[in-house]
Amino acid sequence: MDNPIPRKPSQPLEVEEVIRFLKKRWGVTYELKLLVKGKSLFLQMMWGFLEQQSFPLSEEKYREELAKIIDVINRLDQASEVRVWLLRQESKPRLGRALSLPLRADEGLEEFLL
Repeated sequence: MDNPIPRKPSQPLEVEEVIRFLKKRWGVTYELKLLVKGKSLFLQMMWGFLEQQSFPLSEEKYREELAKIIDVINRLDQASEVRVWLLRQESKPRLGRALSLPLRADEGLEEFLL
């Protein structure tokens, strides 16, 4: 299996990169969401996925939503942490149980927690 992490892990994440990785790793493109809980921010991999008949988003809307999430991750300088989390994640989300990654809090986080 070729390494999905680029040679320079600090490079910004891209929509196509995340989609390729999800499909290669799990065979489907899981929905990713940001969750604000108090003063903490989490990236969650949900159990729903684009290839599901009942998935509520079109591919275009899925990509738009993913781009917004990736923009926040990149602006928080968390691309490397997200790549490593996706690479090391051994389980996959199950119905009613998302996988969560706490995003590192710093001064820049407050702008996302309004």
